[in-house]
Amino acid sequence: MEYDVVIVGGGPSGLTTAIKLKQLNSDLNVCILEKASEIGAHILSGNVFETRALDELFPNWKELNAPIKTKVTKEKFLFLSKTKSLSWPTWLLPSVQQNHKNYIISLANLCRWLAEQAESLGVEIFPGFPASEILYNEDGSVKGVATQDMGVDKDGNKKDSYEPGIELLGKVTVFAEGCRGHLGKQLIKKFELDKGKDPQQYGIGFKEIWEIDDKNHHEGLVIHSAGWPLDNSTYGGSFIYHAENKQIFLGYVIGLDYKNPYLSPFDEFQRFKTHPAIKKMIEGGKRISYGARALIEGGFQSLPKMFMPGALLIGCDAGTLNMPKIKGSHTAMKSGIIAAEAINEHIKNDKDLSNFEEKFKQSWLYDELYKARNVKPSFGWGLILGIIFTGIDQILFRGKLPFTLKHKHADHQTLKSAKEMPKIDYPKPDNILTFDKTSSVYLTGTNHADNQPVHLKLKDPNLPISYTLEEYDEPAQRYCPAGVYEVQRENNINKFVINSQNCIHCKTCDIKEPSQNITWVTPEGGGGPRYGNM
Repeated sequence: MEYDVVIVGGGPSGLTTAIKLKQLNSDLNVCILEKASEIGAHILSGNVFETRALDELFPNWKELNAPIKTKVTKEKFLFLSKTKSLSWPTWLLPSVQQNHKNYIISLANLCRWLAEQAESLGVEIFPGFPASEILYNEDGSVKGVATQDMGVDKDGNKKDSYEPGIELLGKVTVFAEGCRGHLGKQLIKKFELDKGKDPQQYGIGFKEIWEIDDKNHHEGLVIHSAGWPLDNSTYGGSFIYHAENKQIFLGYVIGLDYKNPYLSPFDEFQRFKTHPAIKKMIEGGKRISYGARALIEGGFQSLPKMFMPGALLIGCDAGTLNMPKIKGSHTAMKSGIIAAEAINEHIKNDKDLSNFEEKFKQSWLYDELYKARNVKPSFGWGLILGIIFTGIDQILFRGKLPFTLKHKHADHQTLKSAKEMPKIDYPKPDNILTFDKTSSVYLTGTNHADNQPVHLKLKDPNLPISYTLEEYDEPAQRYCPAGVYEVQRENNINKFVINSQNCIHCKTCDIKEPSQNITWVTPEGGGGPRYGNM
């Protein structure tokens, strides 16, 4: 199938690219491939939404009934010790962390609405069709993508339901897969897009939706916290957003540059909910949703080159998230707008795709990421020094200090040997405030077709037991938020087990595995979580 533009990924950046292309030239043939069963089913975000890019795309979004209703009315920032909380005055927060003009939304529902707008403009959307392979022309330029063969068993044999994949060819292919896109990763390597850049940085974000008592609910309230349960040297913090219908979006983000292989991000999040300041908010409430997803945090100094012959890399696939804001939706959408403008000129006037980079450098997106560049690396000095430096950088100098701090290591390089680090004893879940991974994964609606190839590939199947278990006590058992990886003992022999059926497509294993032995690839179309209004 041939198109003018093929877009891989139906998240905010991909949908925005498609919409803007059709706004610029309604004759363009544009399609979107989405691996989830429907648009929004794999979308997970906090989400306090800044409307800046949407204002450009649809100035009349209110009249078009976009699902953006709950305005931020009040903000709090808490420092937590084990039992106490200190409220930081909001007027002392850098402007980059203030949210008074923003909205509490479900990004999944915004994407569903954007998909409706795209389809009304003539964009073809194919949910349940993961792009699994990049196709190249003889000169090495990107020609398009191929979708996966469907109906193949775990040994690679064709089942009765077998359907071959299809090739989708475009004058331009846009990769908008979100954080740690598996095709984007291949492009960065092949075209050396990260040459001269700092190693990319990531976090893992958890989110639960709770229905809480009316007396504890304050629609429009936004709370962030730092401190307990993490120690001073581990980067992370929480968000609590009071949405409509007596619901709160409760979440935690932990930097994947943590050092202790015994740390379990999932259990740190569960433990966070037992803090007196948090417990009193959700006590008597009911958890109705759970999800987890890696976030891309490297920012300005880790941004790869985003154009190559025949293709663009945009949004969180490239790493446009603004870390101090903890926001990547408006920046992803802006990168989509810029991509559409560059592609339109490329097709119309035969302009080189490097035009994207020029437009990017002239945009508010570039300015925003530049001003935020020093915040994340400063936390390498610890929580307290990071906060003090951020205040100086963002309040006194407004992000314009005459130097740029570096990210020194990739996240998979930071774990210390299990022998060097203390074990962490996590309390058992009470199934009231805190829960185990199994019941949490159940809430995601995750499913994968039976008897299909395992989509979590080991470069060396022996390495988890022969090396990683010995050196790091096999941290995949703990960093995975869905219980995919286990070490089981059978006949006095350790065995590494991959429960790929549980995978919620967060990509943490692909990022954090210390030997980079695990590669995440797309499973059969429509597999994975089925998030509702996450």
